[in-house]
Amino acid sequence: MTARRSDMTHMARNSRRHFLQSTTAISIAALLGSLPLAALAQTAAPAKMKIGIIGSGRAGSAIGGAWVRAGHEVMFSSLNLEADKKLAASLGPNARAGTSREAVAFGSVVLVAVPYSAMPAVGKDIGDLVKGKVIIDASNPIVARDGDMAVAAREKGAGITSAEYLPGARIVRAFNAIGAARMGEAATKSERIGMPMAGDDANAISVASALVRDVGYEPVLVGTLAAMSKYLVPGTALGGERSPEEVRKVAATLK
Repeated sequence: MTARRSDMTHMARNSRRHFLQSTTAISIAALLGSLPLAALAQTAAPAKMKIGIIGSGRAGSAIGGAWVRAGHEVMFSSLNLEADKKLAASLGPNARAGTSREAVAFGSVVLVAVPYSAMPAVGKDIGDLVKGKVIIDASNPIVARDGDMAVAAREKGAGITSAEYLPGARIVRAFNAIGAARMGEAATKSERIGMPMAGDDANAISVASALVRDVGYEPVLVGTLAAMSKYLVPGTALGGERSPEEVRKVAATLK
């Protein structure tokens, strides 16, 4: 009888443990799926961060410049180090320039904003440095520019494809569905535009969300990389500027 009672107690404890674990998982999933992450973003990331940027073209320079103005330290890198040095000098003491490997080592977060055809080269260059690193993937596969690889990436999902080039990185897709031309001006607007995002790592999403807000957008998590990253490119249903509420409504029709 004693042994039987002990077995029943053990089973009850296991059942309770499994219930708590599953309930916690469901709660986290519900939180990430239902909230715009505004409150989470405000508390999950340090106020000021070190950020590395791979690709300082229109998107990289606009986003990086906004982060510098928000008080973050930013290292720009591209194939033109002299241009990066000039950009950094124009932004003040919180900006600097370096190689792509130096930018990854410098940043606790890295923004990748390169033509998608450059992703294989980026992967070869920094792939050994990104394991466990938060990577904000702003690179878009554009068929007219990037060719057949862009077709394959759009079909599979750019976030999933990027993860293959950057194994072990904690990737968040963001800054993809909105054009770069006005990104540097977003922080000056009174009404925030919704920034659709996709990711699988809750902490990485929180950190990226805080940085999205610092550029002047409202982060809106639309789903996982597998489910939603194929839509976070120009020309899809989520492309263009919308309010956070409109982003959520459009995303709901895609699930």
